[in-house]
Amino acid sequence: MVLPLDAQTPARRSASASRERPGVATFRAKVEKILGAADVNRGYWGMLVEDADSGEVLYSLNADRYFLPASNAKLFTTALTLATLGSEYCFHTTVESRTSADSEGVLQGDLMLVGRGDPNLSNRIFPFGKKTERDGPPEKILAELADAVVARGVKKITGDVIGDDSYFAGGAYPSGWAIDDMLWSYGVPVSALEVNDGIFFLELQAGETVGAPATYTVVPSTNIYQIRNEVVTGAKGAPQKLSVSRDPGSTLIIVSGSMPVGAQPHSMGIAIDRPAEFAAALLKNLLEARGVVIEGRARARHTGDDGAWYKADGVSAYLSLHVDATTGSGPPLEVAPPYVFAEHVSPPLSDALRVMAKISQNLHAEMFLRAAARQKTGDPSADAALEFEQDFRVGIGLKEDDVVMSDASGLSRKDMVSPQSEVSLLRWVTEQPWAATFRSVLPVAGEDGTLMDRMKKTPAAGNVSAKTGSLTHVDSLAGYATSTRGAHLVFSFIGNNHNLKPKAATDVIDALTVAMVEELGPRRAVPAHK
Repeated sequence: MVLPLDAQTPARRSASASRERPGVATFRAKVEKILGAADVNRGYWGMLVEDADSGEVLYSLNADRYFLPASNAKLFTTALTLATLGSEYCFHTTVESRTSADSEGVLQGDLMLVGRGDPNLSNRIFPFGKKTERDGPPEKILAELADAVVARGVKKITGDVIGDDSYFAGGAYPSGWAIDDMLWSYGVPVSALEVNDGIFFLELQAGETVGAPATYTVVPSTNIYQIRNEVVTGAKGAPQKLSVSRDPGSTLIIVSGSMPVGAQPHSMGIAIDRPAEFAAALLKNLLEARGVVIEGRARARHTGDDGAWYKADGVSAYLSLHVDATTGSGPPLEVAPPYVFAEHVSPPLSDALRVMAKISQNLHAEMFLRAAARQKTGDPSADAALEFEQDFRVGIGLKEDDVVMSDASGLSRKDMVSPQSEVSLLRWVTEQPWAATFRSVLPVAGEDGTLMDRMKKTPAAGNVSAKTGSLTHVDSLAGYATSTRGAHLVFSFIGNNHNLKPKAATDVIDALTVAMVEELGPRRAVPAHK
């Protein structure tokens, strides 16, 4: 059910609420003081606080204006994913071929690692607790798949090892992502086949003497990238200065700078810009380490490639092209279903969403949107996913122009929301059968995720479940709260165009949140007239 919006303007509804609800006037005074501080007042701020039970507006500031949301965009993605796929949905990743191995263990042809959007092909421990915990090497799941292939008797592969990500098509970098993002863990390109959150770890260790070159390790390691190490060891106590660069499309990564003698090892998560190829190379290495002879090479296969593995309803079917000698084209002919050597089934979606929302994982959000759209529309394209996303928002009662989204994670600088649109979404969620799951995946103030170290030892700790958002000049927080006076609240706070340092910006958002929890109370009972 879509909850109707009050016909009154936010300003009038807020003014009316201030006469009836305890704490509203005090809260307003605190907001004015917080946002009126030097430097803070140069930014652009939007706020909306409503009673979660009645929908009554308790405070509104620029609530219907556009703001860049940053990772608050993941609220829409989380709701869409739960509404579309359900909390028990699981992802299936398989190792397949057109035929089985013969009696001698020889597989004639290629071996395919087929991805269908699982964001957790890693060593992450489930269920997610307060923070990410890991067990074993980053390639743990691929190693288990390699073990299963060997257990099926495969000793030799005459063809290639192929990473197939054709379940998604195009849109590796959503519109509005900055070129600066492409190197780092938060700007990983979107693919249906991602290993270890789409990153590898580059760890640097200072030498033992001044002037000695630093050493490095790469985990997980393949031959996809070349590392040029120009880092030298500086004097003990000297500042550490490191920089990393990779030109778009290049496989050469240059790391330079200095590390002082005795410095702790420094680890960086570097984005894998060719995820399917990387996954294939990793699986090939793992199989060869287990004694499998592979005559071919590791490579990727994408949607539209000749002989790609196309999927229908999550099941692979191999299509080969019958090429006419005259026209050079022909209709695709479906052949026998593939032979599945190994399969990995993910944890349920509720667990996966908890990871995405708690730590604000951009790649996972993008994969959830694409998987939901692919499952329901059959179209693998990024454009279809964005259209599906907009149709969802309209379907819950928002207007087409209430929200503008170019991605699912909020990393795009083209995204726009209003505090009103976020609160409308959050109130709609409360009417859904999966509302408790949605709320459970949000960070909790002072306890876990991106709010673990925020608002500790304040009245907000443990009483606020909300999604954080942060980009340069952007900070946001939106979700649910219970005040110290027992009021159930839904809220959205967004700051844009400020030039505050990160800690100062989150301090502003946190101060607003704590004030809300401290001051806003439930509606007073109206005495009956005799």
